[in-house]
Amino acid sequence: MKFLASFAAALVLSLLGMTASAQESSSVSANGITISQPWARATPGGVKNGAAYLQISASGTADKLVDARSDAAERVELHNHVQENGVMRMRRVESIEVPAGGTVTLAPGGYHLMLMGLKQPLKAGEKLDLTLVFEKAGEINVTAPIEPIGAKGTGHDHGHDHGHGHGERQHEHKH
Repeated sequence: MKFLASFAAALVLSLLGMTASAQESSSVSANGITISQPWARATPGGVKNGAAYLQISASGTADKLVDARSDAAERVELHNHVQENGVMRMRRVESIEVPAGGTVTLAPGGYHLMLMGLKQPLKAGEKLDLTLVFEKAGEINVTAPIEPIGAKGTGHDHGHDHGHGHGERQHEHKH
């Protein structure tokens, strides 16, 4: 009996762990758009800007990410890193195109969501709620786990970025 009780407890704990992992790596789909692998990087105290990353796939029809918001920040801007004269600079973009049947990856060194005016530091192990606004698909809510300060991503190979930003305005920001 003792063995059976121990086995049952181990099974329950194992299933709970699998459920938590599945939730963290789960994707959200709505209106032909799938958001997967969302995450944000923790920020040190006193830093007022942060960044969030994710992967966006469009099934049959192309779409554009045109806006994003979070209660954790005063505003969220769409940004891209570009190299100019050997210097990496951050630029705000008006939208991020998601090609039909394609995927765009928002990752360090490329497209990302810039969280401006954080209301409190992003802490590793906590979650960040984001609302993404698409031209056709409308609003999609996602929850991103917050990774440690030096995190480079979810550990998955995201492939190449196939999207294009439009209406770029140059801004330089320090993370």
